[in-house]
Amino acid sequence: MIRFYLKCFLLLGVLFFVVIFGMQHANQGMKKMKGYDDPSLYGAFTVEEYGKGGVEASILGQKVTSHDIEEKKKTLEEMKAYNFLSHLGKKLSGTISGGIKKMLDMIEA
Repeated sequence: MIRFYLKCFLLLGVLFFVVIFGMQHANQGMKKMKGYDDPSLYGAFTVEEYGKGGVEASILGQKVTSHDIEEKKKTLEEMKAYNFLSHLGKKLSGTISGGIKKMLDMIEA
């Protein structure tokens, strides 16, 4: 069973990198077809270093920094929005856990 999961995760990882590589290759092909370097055509994934060990990454032309992620996290915590599916999942998992616990107690007794 562990070998199966290992193979699945390995396959998913390979497929992820193949998709990223394909997007980068398609981007280069578009640049070659156009004949000049157009700044509107970004790489699929780029990482640039700046300053004292600072790193800036961009995915599909959108810059991603740790500050952006922290701001989004704070915004989500402030919203405290009610998530129906999350609530439903918690109720369902509690019900299933309770049912299994009762079944095990019956078998044990």
